[in-house]
Amino acid sequence: MKPKIEHTEFGSITVEGETFDHDIVIRLDGKVIKRKKKLSKQVYGTSHIVSLDEAEYVFEKGVDYLVVGSGQSGILRLSEEAQAFFNDKKVKIGLFATPEAIQFWNQINQPAIGLFHVTC
Repeated sequence: MKPKIEHTEFGSITVEGETFDHDIVIRLDGKVIKRKKKLSKQVYGTSHIVSLDEAEYVFEKGVDYLVVGSGQSGILRLSEEAQAFFNDKKVKIGLFATPEAIQFWNQINQPAIGLFHVTC
């Protein structure tokens, strides 16, 4: 069950009526969890580059699409290792600034997981 994302603004995102003031991951079963930014920050010194460790944490068997909200200004990106990991798993990636990513998320009809950065 893919939950609907209703709104985002700098510092927050609203999913099915619940507003989160931190980055989130939406799992394949629709559960919303806090993003584990530490997995990337410990490798790159920033959470604006998604590390292989974080990619492995986010991945779920059976997913067709990873939707990435790269922040209000589109700062976040995948590392080369994370990109290669998802490519090896045959997961398509849609990476957009978060306002555009939520539109894409709400329209996509394939099994998807989401990673949404809510600031920069």
